[in-house]
Amino acid sequence: MPKDDPRQAFVRLAEARTNKILKALDLLGNLSNRSNYSYTEDDIRKIFRTIGERTANVSAKFQAIGRAKKRDLFRL
Repeated sequence: MPKDDPRQAFVRLAEARTNKILKALDLLGNLSNRSNYSYTEDDIRKIFRTIGERTANVSAKFQAIGRAKKRDLFRL
């Protein structure tokens, strides 16, 4: 099997990984159903602050602003 050229590899992986993130966000949104789950406003702020920080960190890598640190897994 021939190896992808760098552009083909990027497109293939970027599409798959972005779709995986979008699916995970949809699943996260399912937790908003208060009849099934209990959470505080602080929990929600922490979740979205962490997602926002990680998104900014990855965006910086693409903008060559600097190398972003790899972070530990999220915990409430």
